[in-house]
Amino acid sequence: MTSPRTVSALPDHTQLPCEDGAFVKNFQEHPQSILLTDSITPILDRIHPDGQYCIGQDSGIYWRMTDPPLNGAEAPDWFYVPRVPPTLDGQMRRSYVLWQEIIPPQIVLEFVSRNGSEERDKTPWKGKFWIYETVIRPAYYGIYEVRQGRVEVYRLVENRYELMAANERDRFPLDALGVELGIWQGRYKNVELPWLRWWDSEGNLLLTGEERAELERQEKEQERTRAELAELILQQERQEKELERARAERAESELEELKKRLRKLEGDG
Repeated sequence: MTSPRTVSALPDHTQLPCEDGAFVKNFQEHPQSILLTDSITPILDRIHPDGQYCIGQDSGIYWRMTDPPLNGAEAPDWFYVPRVPPTLDGQMRRSYVLWQEIIPPQIVLEFVSRNGSEERDKTPWKGKFWIYETVIRPAYYGIYEVRQGRVEVYRLVENRYELMAANERDRFPLDALGVELGIWQGRYKNVELPWLRWWDSEGNLLLTGEERAELERQEKEQERTRAELAELILQQERQEKELERARAERAESELEELKKRLRKLEGDG
């Protein structure tokens, strides 16, 4: 009788293929992933002061052994896993292997280029939705429809995904992180699009490092402008005081001259 394979006998991330040779679906996926990662990093650094978390972008999550191995993996466009080291044995992960890491992602996001049927497929053992809900089991699963500029978010409740309702700001609160996920119409890099973005629980947009730097530059510029305006006002006040003093001195001089003339007239009389 052959003994079952043990976890230690299963391959790890260095032994499994990390790419399938497929093209990235569209030009937006790369900057969209960077936008999500860059803007939420300060939040994650605050939640994890020890730095124990990782983010995957179009990276494989292995959930079962198959032949070929890639058939046992899903590659979300973006996902976040809490409470795991950022590297394994001093090297970046080639993929995220559930039987090796154990901890499931907290959030999985898919960027839909077509009609979303693949991301909503509930076919057992094959459908992406079924695999996320039943096996990988992230607490939140988001489907971002790029062309329609909208996102729907599911929350895992009692082992089933429930479609979340948007709040009054038309965004989806992710309580575990204290953030909201929604659509932002604006310009990122050199492209104007409805981008998928984060907000804090008070409704403030989470900025990228570049946006924070630009905001700081604008604030410094405004502060410099305010300082220059204050200096101009101060100069104007000094000039007005100087003019008032000159007028007073002139009036005093004229008055003194009149007094002299008056005294002269009185003396002549």
